[in-house]
Parts: sequence; C-alpha cells; structure tokens
Amino acid sequence: MQKEIIKIHTNDNVAVTLIDRFAGDTFTIEDQSITLKQDVSRGHKIALSAIETGKNVMKYGAPIGHATVDINIGEHVHTHNTATNLSALNDYEYHPEHNAITATVADPGVQLYRRANGEVAIRNEIWVIPTVGCVNALARKMIERFQKQNSNADDIDGVYLYNHTLGCSQLGDDHLTTRTILQDMVKHPNAGGVLVIGLGCENNQVAAFKETLGEFDADRVKFMVCQQLEDEIEAGVEHLNELYQVVRQDKRVAGKLSEVKFGLECGGSDGLSGITANPLLGCFSDFLVSHNGTTVLTEVPEMFGAEQILMNHCHDENTFEKTVEMINDFKQYFIAHDQPIYENPSPGNKAGGISTLEEKSLGCTQKAGTSQVMDVLKYGDRLTTPGFNLLSAPGNDAIATSALGAAGCHMVLFTTGRGTPYGGFVPTLKIATNNELAAKKPHWIDFNAGALLNGKSMNQLLDDFILHVVKIVNGEQTKNEINDFRELAIFKMGVTL
Repeated sequence: MQKEIIKIHTNDNVAVTLIDRFAGDTFTIEDQSITLKQDVSRGHKIALSAIETGKNVMKYGAPIGHATVDINIGEHVHTHNTATNLSALNDYEYHPEHNAITATVADPGVQLYRRANGEVAIRNEIWVIPTVGCVNALARKMIERFQKQNSNADDIDGVYLYNHTLGCSQLGDDHLTTRTILQDMVKHPNAGGVLVIGLGCENNQVAAFKETLGEFDADRVKFMVCQQLEDEIEAGVEHLNELYQVVRQDKRVAGKLSEVKFGLECGGSDGLSGITANPLLGCFSDFLVSHNGTTVLTEVPEMFGAEQILMNHCHDENTFEKTVEMINDFKQYFIAHDQPIYENPSPGNKAGGISTLEEKSLGCTQKAGTSQVMDVLKYGDRLTTPGFNLLSAPGNDAIATSALGAAGCHMVLFTTGRGTPYGGFVPTLKIATNNELAAKKPHWIDFNAGALLNGKSMNQLLDDFILHVVKIVNGEQTKNEINDFRELAIFKMGVTL
C-alpha cells in the first residue's frame, strides 16, 4: 500500500503529501488529526502546526525559509506564504562531522574494458569530436559513409559525433574552457578511439589542441584539418576505419563495480526528490565509497542553503577552504553578471512542490550521503582522488552532465521528479522519484525510486538499484542510449547561468 503523507524529520513543522488532496480532507499524523484548508497537490507541503510570520518553515530538520504571513495548521505551505532566508556572500566555519562508512553490501563483480594507461571503461565507442562548430556537418557525413561501409560493425559500442557550436571567436578563459572540456573527452576511457576534426582557421587550432593534450595513444586518437585536405570526407572515413580496426580488438574482462566512477545529478526535481531518489543515490554513494569507489556531486547553485552540511563533511581544513571558494566563487559569478543569486527553484520545481532554494538544496544534497568530501574539482578538472568529490559546474542539466563526464565519470546517475529525456556523452541513468512518472515515461526512466512509497525498504531498493547499475555497466543500454539522446554542452562564461 502506498504511503499517503510523510513527515521527514522530528523537528519538521510541515509534512509532504504523497497523493493529491482536497480542501476539507482529513488525515492523521502522529496521533494528530488535521483538516486541509486548501487543495494540495502531490509533493507539496502541509502545515502541521501554526507558523507565525517570520518564523522558520522546517523540513529535513532544517529551515527551508520563513513564513511571510501567519500559516495555520492544515494550510498549504508554498511560495505564496514562504520565502528564502538566504542572503549574499557568507562567511563559513569548519565544524567537522565525520561518519565512519563501513561496507554492508558486497562489491559486485562487473565486466570492464581495461585501457593501457590503467583506466577502466564501461563502453567501447569511437567518438568524433570537432574543435569548432563549422565542421559538424562534415563530421556527420564521415560517420554516415563509414557506417554504410561497415554495416556489420556491431563488435564495438558505436560511433558517435559530439557536435557543438563553439571553438571560433572565443578568447581567453572562454576559449581555454572549450578546449579543456574537449580534451577531457578525448582522454575519456569510454572512447576506445577518437577522431578530432578541425577546420583550419578557428581559434581552437588542432595543432595547439594536440600540443596541449598531454599523453595519448596515436593508434587511438587521430587528428585532421579539413581545409588542408582535398577530400576531407574520404580522409575522415579512412581515419575512422583505422580506429575501428584497433577498437574492435578490445574485450571486456573481470572487474569490480567500485572501479567505475559515478556522477550524481538531478533535474526536473519535485517535492519527492529529497525523499526517494536523492536519498537512494546518497546510500549508493556511501556504498561505493565504502569500497574505495568514486562519486561526484555537482550543480553548485543547488547547494546554496545546504552548503554548510557539505563543508562539515570535508575530510580536512584544506578541502573545506576549497569548498568555500567553490561556493563563493559561484555567488560572485551571479553578482558580476547582475543576476539574483537565489533566483531558484525553477517553475517546474515549484509546480512539483519545492518552494525555496534551501528546500531544493537540502533535497539535492541528499545525493551526497554521509561520506567525507575528499576533494573539490574546478570546472574542467579530472578526477584524481577516490571517494566522494565535489565539482564546480552550474545547475544546468546538460552542462552539469557534460562536466561530470569530462571529469572522468563513466556514468551519470540522474534523479528526476518531472521527467527529462536528456542524455550526455556517457550513459545517463534516469531515476524517477515517483511511481506516476515511472509509469508515464518508461521510455525515459531507467529505475523507479517511487517504490519506497509502496513499502519497499531503502535497503531492498538499494540492492535492486545496485543490480540494475551492474547490468548497465556490463553493457545493457540506458534509455538515453536506446533513444540515441547523446549531447554535449560546454559552460560558456558570461552566457549560461
């Protein structure tokens, strides 16, 4: 039987309804009978006690804002009577809260590709990466001709173009950011082979790209400049055929799930995100970390209001200082562009029951679990430290997914309450926060965390989720892969918030 209402923390003065309710309905919670004053949709909050003007609204055991008018018992608590407590830049103090994470679930065996540099991969694909948007169409033609010539090339996981509109008329940090993310992709282990294609007159020159790339395997990474070739399509197909002959020799071998790096993300969140799917990812992250695995949380603006929790989980003061810098740098970015720091949540979030950024952030950071923060990465950095990491990137689904992939994540675990078909250049596994979404969008959703509302325990759900992730690691496709929704988005400084 599905639960109908939940009070998350003993200190809360609101409960979240798990079904649509109507004015005059009566329910009982903690031996208290409450009659609703208004209609309240699933995922939205109901006052369990009177909240005076200016007093805090409590959810997750923490303030999510304050009442802007007196709120009576049984009233709908949302944007019409609640406002954020957040202000501009903050001074933070380090109050370490370190929980020992011990393994309670075994580290499953999986089948991985092992690269010559010691990295592992969960896919064995050929990627075509333009240095500039001008060659997107040419690259597509190369792939089409290659696929026509190799119609039975099912011994690799596919050939994919990651087109973008950048690489020309970019200067300074903006130009370097584009180059760095593309170089990170070239070095991603899920790409068994890469063809880098330039035009010849762009800012993002192939020669400089190659020179600053670092070590690479010349048998697996090819470069070409279209203006220098008489028949660029034929030259590109020749490169793809050379890569194919190398990549097709790669075979899966035995490994452990903890060797796989996972990005943690949410999008289209609702009032149940912080109750079902995000806590599930927190448990999964703790499980992986207990086996010396690696997880990464990003979307910095969606940490605002819950950042002190993450700071207190930092494993030392240096990591705390890096977290403070990450948070305040992002706030300065908004200030520098004359944008309100706390212009969040989105219209879809609000429709789903999220009233303030604190509420969204407290729900979002449930994905962090209770592990220590071991390192903080800048945008474009690659992972070097096992354990739970933070990554600087905006709260934009496409950019955040791409940033996680560029950091070296093999897969992104993406929770959603409203639904989204989006996928990145690594498998992007969608986890529904509620049963209705999972039933309505089975062609988008890979896993349903709404089962928690039907009486399944978190331990049972975690076991089911681990088994599903193992299947994806071993080669079963996510819905974004089945749909061929594979996109790349790069943070263009000064344009995307």
